[in-house]
Amino acid sequence: MKFDLPVETENQELQNQLIARIRDWINYKNLEPGDKLPSERVLSEKFGVSRRSIRQAIQKLESYDLLVSIPQSGTFVANIGQIALNGMVDDILRLKGHDFASLVETRILLELRTVELAAGRRTADDLELIEAALNSYRTKILNREDALQENLLFHLAIARASGNTTMHALMLQITPKIISVFEANRVCEYDESILELRRHEAILEAIRGKDAARAVECMEVHFERLIQFCTDGGVDR
Repeated sequence: MKFDLPVETENQELQNQLIARIRDWINYKNLEPGDKLPSERVLSEKFGVSRRSIRQAIQKLESYDLLVSIPQSGTFVANIGQIALNGMVDDILRLKGHDFASLVETRILLELRTVELAAGRRTADDLELIEAALNSYRTKILNREDALQENLLFHLAIARASGNTTMHALMLQITPKIISVFEANRVCEYDESILELRRHEAILEAIRGKDAARAVECMEVHFERLIQFCTDGGVDR
């Protein structure tokens, strides 16, 4: 499964309707793996919606590996049987927006594992990327500037160093939303930002020393504020 950043849409209900209609059309035409779908223009005319809406629905189905788009060639049914496709689409349509607490819980589970793996597997290149991200984060914090993007890149560099591409891809999907919501709903004092910087530095040092147990411990400490933020109801669930 690909874990690209989720496609935003102004009308989730419309997107789900289009996903269902595309699925029904595939069934009606008895399309098999590798068969080509009509173009976005044709589908938009057929369903009476904009090409943008069609594109969003297709992108979501692609993110679940149900469709495959090839540049200059078109969109094709992925290598999945009709029963599996119908079942997965039904599950997609039943999914509601991820609540923040669930995303946080998933992120913590992922990051505790990725930092453990990173401490054992990191290469010199991985360490260089983590250090660069931390240096950028440090500069922004010391200059009292917003460091949201640098914070994100630091955590993603650790995920990359884990050597587990699936975990890295999951982090790419969920971490930006968590960090942006967290940053938008809190008031961070300078002293608090410095404390967070020190926690980031401790994580790096544990990874540098290939101390997996210490890396996990430092990440757990780092997450204390995020857990407290959720517990205190810092954002609507």
